[in-house]
Amino acid sequence: MSHQATGLTVHNQSRRLDVEFDDGASFSISFELLRVYSPSAEVKGHGPGQETLQVGKREVGIAGIEPVGNYAIQPTFSDGHNSGLYTWDYLYRLGQEQDSLWADYMARLHAAGFDGDSGRETGTVLPGSSAAPAGHHGCGHKH
Repeated sequence: MSHQATGLTVHNQSRRLDVEFDDGASFSISFELLRVYSPSAEVKGHGPGQETLQVGKREVGIAGIEPVGNYAIQPTFSDGHNSGLYTWDYLYRLGQEQDSLWADYMARLHAAGFDGDSGRETGTVLPGSSAAPAGHHGCGHKH
């Protein structure tokens, strides 16, 4: 079944995106979850196991959202990331599965060597690596 969003509300204070769907479902999804699960190639990679772990996104904001046809949105995050195309079905899945997705993200941070939720802090450095150069957002690309 394909889902259609009927309402979007950006809450910059609480850093959450509220999405309402035509089947009556509604979800409140944190900007951080949206950002670390961006469907872009630079985050997801080009196949299973190619994902780039996103760190330091606890404080990420959304600077703007562009509609893409009637099927998706393309947010611009405050860290400059804007290549993720979020279809309504993908947003629905993020909303519906956010607890398990969050647990999976925390498990991946821990597997990478971060203690607690330290990997979520801005300015986070991957364990064992030197500080990221200025202007680098940890996504594998210079901006």
